[in-house]
This record gives sequence, structure tokens and C-alpha cells, in this order.
Amino acid sequence: MRRHRRAKIVATVGPASNTPEMLKRLFLAGVDTFRLNFSHGTHEDHAKVHAAIRALEAEVGRPIGILQDLQGPKIRVGTIRDGKITVAAGESIRFVLSGADGDKTAIPLPHPEIFAAVMPGHNLLIDDGRVRVAVTGLGDDHIDAKVVIGGTISNRKGVNLPDTVLELSPLTAKDRVDLAFGLELGVDWVAMSFVQKPADLLEARGLIGDRAGLMSKIEKPAALDRIDDIIRLSDSVMVARGDLGVEIPHEEVPGRQKELVRACRLAVKPVIVATQMLDSMVNAPTPTRAEASDVATAIYDGADAVMLSAESASGAFPVEAVEMMDRIIRSTEQHKLYRSIIDASDPGEEQTAPHAVAAAAADLAEVIHASTIVAYTSSGTTAARIARRRPAVPILAITPHSAVSRRLSLLWGAHSVLSADIHTYEEMVERALAFAKEQGFAKPNDQMVVVAGIPFAQAGTTNNLRVVQVEG
Repeated sequence: MRRHRRAKIVATVGPASNTPEMLKRLFLAGVDTFRLNFSHGTHEDHAKVHAAIRALEAEVGRPIGILQDLQGPKIRVGTIRDGKITVAAGESIRFVLSGADGDKTAIPLPHPEIFAAVMPGHNLLIDDGRVRVAVTGLGDDHIDAKVVIGGTISNRKGVNLPDTVLELSPLTAKDRVDLAFGLELGVDWVAMSFVQKPADLLEARGLIGDRAGLMSKIEKPAALDRIDDIIRLSDSVMVARGDLGVEIPHEEVPGRQKELVRACRLAVKPVIVATQMLDSMVNAPTPTRAEASDVATAIYDGADAVMLSAESASGAFPVEAVEMMDRIIRSTEQHKLYRSIIDASDPGEEQTAPHAVAAAAADLAEVIHASTIVAYTSSGTTAARIARRRPAVPILAITPHSAVSRRLSLLWGAHSVLSADIHTYEEMVERALAFAKEQGFAKPNDQMVVVAGIPFAQAGTTNNLRVVQVEG
């Protein structure tokens, strides 16, 4: 089953989509990777979905990626007397470290890491920024603040701190249990929430090893300050525009999105653009024109994948949302301006032989109007290096590892197939021809570009390029 588009679709599984029947409908509509959101649901729920996806994978004969999204630490106010209080701009309020049933003079904020790190002038955003306060003073067990934007503060509402770097591990006790469970299931990607600095990734990397790809969710301003190091330590990145859009000004989000997509493309790391892409389709069968443009913008930026959240997890039209996203991607990629925009955003190449071979393969394939680029890839890196150029020619990635094949379902332009290791040059050509014909990437008299590493089956040795003629 071949997708006639390059960018991939990630869909979140939830009550609206967690049955085997609905998962199959979503896959057939265009989903390449399913996201399991561990902020919701039980281990039993996720295990059933995981099993259903793997059964579907066997049925359709195509690799399907599974992304485990860890909840991460949640910072919330405590309980408020009468359930809520209303604060007005200019009013003075106080947060306290301990206590219950607080009022304006003692709003519980049971997070000692905030009291250790916050400084006068820092902002606290409550309930996704609906209430904003600025810190005016502090003590060991209290924080004084002035209300900048008034509103209602109610029990257990979330708190964002855009100006404060917290000494807080992004892996909570719940996350560690969830991570062990996900790795035991065999998820393909693990997404880390609340990444603030490169060191935040080290613990997760130690726990995950090479059992899954490590994805960093960029949702904190502090992460933007160290983004190159964070990307270097990650296997992929999610532009999590929900929390990021709360913590930085809305007008900065589009530019930051472009920066992140470009940086990931340069680093040869897949990047997902996420949050509210077709949000109105939670309740309506069609999106707004602005939402369609938002998805198209991510495709013009060169994102590897775009993601559905509530649209597919709890919305009334999950299949329609996937079909709409598929149509927007295909229409955008076929637009007459798409190629010039993608080429203009090329981030350049690293000066290494493997990158040069991959770039040459992409350029050569376009010059000779090849039907496909066949990439033999043990780790997925060869295919990713070719995909970085965003060639006009599809990439047929041949790998001996099912885990790599599934992870490639997130990579721009890659159609992966499983095959045993090759051992000779002749075998390389024969198998490339066979798979290209079988998967619908080549017909008689077509030309293909084949890329591999010699010695064969050794990761990181992209060093060989060949043009192959398909016999008539």
C-alpha cells in the first residue's frame, strides 16, 4: 500500500478511535503513525490498542509506527475555597507552598521547585494563560504577585512559568512506570514532555537505549535557548504548539515553527508539527480555511509529519479529519509553488562523505527523472540523509529491521520494506529491482538510483551510488 504523498500523518488514539475497526479505517484514510497519549487511559487500554495496531500491521502488510507520549510533570495550583476565586488586573495576591482551601492571600502552589527558582519579574500563567500574574516578591514559603490579566482561578488549574527554568526532571514516577510498560509493549517512539535543557534527555536515553526512538517535545521557552543541543541528543522532535503557544507570544509561534523544522532538517532528525491543526473538526465535518492553511504551511516548511490530537482521539469526525489532512498534504505537495519553496528552504549539507552521497543521489535522481531512489538502510540514517534534500523522487527504503521500518513511517518521503541483509553487489541490484516493481515504484524502461553502504549491513557507511535501468 503506497501513499501518494511525502509528508506523514500522526493520529492520536482515544475513545473515538481505539477499536480495531476504527484503527483500520484511520490507517486506510492515511495514518502512518499512531500516538498513544499516556496522560489519559490505563495500561490495559494502551495494551489493547497496541495489540490492535500490530494485528492491523500484519493484515495490511505495511509497517505502522506507534508513538508513546509521556505525560511529564504537571504543575497545578491546589484547592481553592469554594472551588474558585476571581482576581482582577492590578490586584495583589499570594501563593503559598503549603495549605489547603486557599483564598487570594494564600493560593496553594505545592511545588517547592518553583519557590527555589522563581524570581521577581517572572510571570506565572494560570489555566493556559487565561490569568497572568507577575512576581513582585518572595519568601521561603510564599510568592507575592500582581495580577496582569484577571480572571478565574479554580481548583487544580495548570500553571506555566515561561521565564523560569525549573530544577525538575521531565520524568515523573508515573512516567518511569509508563515508560517501562511502553518499552515492554514495543513502542517505536517515546515522546518526552517538559524538556528544558539537553541534560533532561540523558536519563530517558539511559532507560530507553536503542529500544525506541527518543522524541523531544518543544514546549518550553528554555528549550529554544538550547535547541541545537537538544536536537542533537534527540532522535526526533515534536513542535508542541499548545504549551509553547501559551509560554511565548502567539505571534512568535509561526517563526519558531519554521526555525525548528529547518534545524531538524539540517540535523537529519524527523520533525512533527502538532496541536490544533484541524481543531474545529473535533465538532464539525470540515475545518476552517485558516486550519487548512495551517496544515499547508507546515508542509511548505518541510515538516516530516503533521499530527492530529483531539480531532482523532475524542472528536466526532476522526476519519474525516484524517482524510482532510491527507487531501491537504497531497494538494500542497502538488502545487506549482511547492518545489520552489522547499528548495529555497534547503538547510545545506554537512561536509561528510555519507551526506554528499545522499545529496548526490537526490540530485541525480531528479536530473535523470528516475522513478525512485532505493536506499538500503540498516539504521534508517541513509534514508533520512536523502529525505533531508526533500527530493521530488520517492524514497524506497529497504531495511532488515522491523523496528527501523516502523520508525521510517515518520520520515518524509520514505516508503519502507523489510528484507534480509544483502551480501553482494549483484544481490543489491536484483533486490532493488524486485522491490521497486512489487511496490509500484518502477515499471519497464524506468531508471532508478540505488544507494547503499559497503561493507553491506554496516550502519553509517553510505558510500555507494548506482543508476539501474529497469528492463523493458
